[in-house]
Amino acid sequence: MNQEVIPLRNSTGTGYVIPLGPVNLVLVIARNGLVGCGAIDVAALAKFGYPAARVRPVDGEVIATLEDLVSGVIREANFPAEQHGVQIGMSGKEALDLLS
Repeated sequence: MNQEVIPLRNSTGTGYVIPLGPVNLVLVIARNGLVGCGAIDVAALAKFGYPAARVRPVDGEVIATLEDLVSGVIREANFPAEQHGVQIGMSGKEALDLLS
């Protein structure tokens, strides 16, 4: 597992890359929610009122690194994340800044 501090607009986030066999689970936890790869279930987190969004890669490949995550495009956001201003189409970094 790789852990890294990610500077955000209003605070810092903690990024994680967790190897799961042939793929990585990649996510950044900000002060008010998280942004993750496609393996993150944002609907399940919404049931707990937790803001979450997931990204798709810009190049059509996979989200394998934290750099891929912050440069990726939000493809799904739950209602709690939307209440923080997270919208489909923005970058992972923009969403994390809103959640910071």
